[in-house]
Amino acid sequence: MEKALPQLSVLDDDHFHDECGVIGVFGHPEAANLAYLGLYALQHRGQESAGIIAADDGKLRSHRGMGRVADIFGSKELSELPGTQAIGHVRYSTAGGSVLQNTQPVFINYRYGSFAVGHNGNLVNALELRHRLEQDGAIFHTDMDTEVIVHLLARVPGKDAGERLGAALQQVSGAYSLVCLTETRLIGVRDPMGFRPLVLGRLIDSGGFVLASETCALDLMGAEFVRDVAPGEMIIISASGIESRQALPETARRMCIFEYLYFARPDSVLDGIHVYSARKRIGHVLARLHPRDADIVVPVPDSGVAAAMGYAEASGIPFELGLIRNHYVGRTFIQPAQRGRDFGVRVKLNAQPEILKGKRVVLVDDSIVRGTTSAKIVHLVRAAGAREIHFLSSSPPTTGPCYYGIDTPDRAQLIAAQHSIDEICKMIGADSLGYLTVDALYEAVGKRELGFCDACFSGDYPIPVPTPGKGHQLHLLKELR
Repeated sequence: MEKALPQLSVLDDDHFHDECGVIGVFGHPEAANLAYLGLYALQHRGQESAGIIAADDGKLRSHRGMGRVADIFGSKELSELPGTQAIGHVRYSTAGGSVLQNTQPVFINYRYGSFAVGHNGNLVNALELRHRLEQDGAIFHTDMDTEVIVHLLARVPGKDAGERLGAALQQVSGAYSLVCLTETRLIGVRDPMGFRPLVLGRLIDSGGFVLASETCALDLMGAEFVRDVAPGEMIIISASGIESRQALPETARRMCIFEYLYFARPDSVLDGIHVYSARKRIGHVLARLHPRDADIVVPVPDSGVAAAMGYAEASGIPFELGLIRNHYVGRTFIQPAQRGRDFGVRVKLNAQPEILKGKRVVLVDDSIVRGTTSAKIVHLVRAAGAREIHFLSSSPPTTGPCYYGIDTPDRAQLIAAQHSIDEICKMIGADSLGYLTVDALYEAVGKRELGFCDACFSGDYPIPVPTPGKGHQLHLLKELR
């Protein structure tokens, strides 16, 4: 009999993935516990590993592991992380980099003391910097670009950790939101273009402070939102209070537009834009761009729900949960030897014939990447009895990879980069196919004047990358993939 092997979930494999989420706590007697809660709220940003480092009495202690936050941390692990300040990190990686040595936060001891850092983003010149540092005698222990930062930090002068970190970051190029910890300070910094989000909050009970990738983490931690960290800004929190430095000159702002489409949790607010409301407005615009004669509007859960609700609201077509998601399945599962064509999708999604049979269905998903999952979902809905399936994507066609912190396929695997809309429609088996346009996306999100990165749709890469258009996102030691 064929042996069943662990397989990557099809639903997870055919979506974009943000690399990670970060959290920082200062001024609370149970800082590690609060960091745990913050990571729990940010679990959607990374599910393969997590870590927390806490500072207490001049010492930094860490606990990191593979898996989800609740699997790594229990009361025993958290009790071994005392102190009033802590940072935490959740990470998503592709299979090659999914090893314990690549978990964050990264922790070092150097001539100025102890330093820990958690990083959300990707440095496009990391390979070049790594080669230079290795020639200078540096020994690397991971294949993460984040380790480049700490090696640079150990080599630059400065009167304090903030100044040294700023000097190190002057040499890097790319996307980063960082939370850093020393024996006495919590530091947060955002890259000059602000690709990745970072917010500042105040703890209501203790008066301490929080840094987090998203505002949804503040809610669970009992913190109130203060403001977004500005692009190029460094926040230094110590017993003396908060200091803000413009560590890096702000350039044209380029917040990742996919935060609003998919990455951020719907209940977060990023740069004053409520994510859930933006996604509903996207559904309104989709209804105007792609009206359909249909009986029901069905989302591909969970990421398509808000846009589908907006489409139903604007079109007057009833909203139905024709697909039910199993939320208790991890990224891997064991496939039986005799599996059906769409087993990988059916593990996560179950179609409801009672809702779908004989219906003309508008099926709304957040994006189409390779197209493999879209085809399987269309087949699943049709097998449940749907008479027509009109597939709508709440993002524009994805025609280019990301180099700034999102795990994406190379251009050759992006279906919209290789085929026309009519061809894609036939390939996924839908009766019609419609995408959001870039202009309509900005109309729905609003505040276009703030500046966003939409390179995966437009090909307009705001930071030049080595050999653009080749390969995956620029990880170090690519052979490990």
